[in-house]
Amino acid sequence: MQLMPDSPLRRVALEVEAHVTAEGWDQKPRLFALVTTADLIAHEPDLAKQLDPQPGGITPVEQELPDDRELEDLLTDIVWPESVTGCAVVVERIMLPPEAEESLPDDPDELFAVAAAHPDRREVRLVAAVTRDGAAHSAVRVRTPEDAELLEGPDLVPGLIEHLRRTLA
Repeated sequence: MQLMPDSPLRRVALEVEAHVTAEGWDQKPRLFALVTTADLIAHEPDLAKQLDPQPGGITPVEQELPDDRELEDLLTDIVWPESVTGCAVVVERIMLPPEAEESLPDDPDELFAVAAAHPDRREVRLVAAVTRDGAAHSAVRVRTPEDAELLEGPDLVPGLIEHLRRTLA
């Protein structure tokens, strides 16, 4: 197992992953604004006792998402204010082996049904976090086995990272 270099972004991505994992599987997508902990404490001093004010620390603030839109569509409309340092998202997806892609239908409804029924499917939870300076960190957890190792790195989910970066432009 190779350890990733530590950073405030890595720590907050793993914090978000642990928070969502504690609530189990079969969750809707979750979106978090990432704010500098020092700035948050300066604006909300009562939070100082609950937050770890380490230098460069980042705090996730969960956002409510509408139920009537797909995450990828919603991300095209989001523009974060300058007070937001970055953002993170958590989604659950079904992954198939590359050899299964050739036989997949084009229709989205059929695609989901075929993927869900595929014998080699793997359910995964994807976490992507980015900051305005271009840094990114991601994590992937498979649903089974229950004790599967959390995979992490700067570019495990490049498409999701790109969606998030556009919200910060």
